[in-house]
Amino acid sequence: MSTARLLMIQPDPTDPPGPLGDWLTEAGAELDVRRPFAEALPSSLDAYQGLVCLGGGMNAEEDDRHPWLRDVRRLLSRAVGSQLPTLGVCLGAQLLAVATGGRVVRGHDGPEAGPGLVAKKDAAWKDPLFADLPLMQDVLQFHADAIEQLPPGAELLASAPRYPNQAYRLGRCAYGLQFHIETTPQVVLDWVADAPDVAAAARADAFTDETLATLHADLAETWRPFAQRFVQLATGAREPVAAQPRTLPLA
Repeated sequence: MSTARLLMIQPDPTDPPGPLGDWLTEAGAELDVRRPFAEALPSSLDAYQGLVCLGGGMNAEEDDRHPWLRDVRRLLSRAVGSQLPTLGVCLGAQLLAVATGGRVVRGHDGPEAGPGLVAKKDAAWKDPLFADLPLMQDVLQFHADAIEQLPPGAELLASAPRYPNQAYRLGRCAYGLQFHIETTPQVVLDWVADAPDVAAAARADAFTDETLATLHADLAETWRPFAQRFVQLATGAREPVAAQPRTLPLA
């Protein structure tokens, strides 16, 4: 298969596909972008070779205000169950965690915002998507909630001091990134204006034009190849992590 059709869920109008969408299409993917706040989600994933869920300003379980979140979590759970290559970004990673038995809470140490670094964990060095990433990866943080508990069986792939669960893999090919890789400088500035309480957690120069330009150049250098590897995973050109053999408990 040379082309992968990806369902891309955009939960929030303020977080569009951005460069991540460009990187995926450059790598040969066809994107079906659905905005559940304005249109229906597909009832099945049979027509897709992968699923991507972007970020948003709501809580992963804020169903009273955004009832369609249930449908997003249901699709994410089905994707994991069917071993469909899946990528959740920030809220997407939180939704993926909640949908599969993890726990998301308000961050105990306050919001995390601005340019940051996350570090690879041991499992990342043998992972099909993470192995080729540098030891320390440039990311953009902008969240008040955090993944407190990973889903059962998840592998931690990247961490940071304040909030350890920064990136994880669930099963053979479902990935969650607590941070952002899909933004543009203008998108970030819009978030700063819309959520000054979150933005206040960043360092003083975090959102200057120079800082944001440098950050986004670094994001592209690191995460563009990552997006290409995800498309390869969806097309079958790249093998997912090997299945773990089931073992019986010792008597």
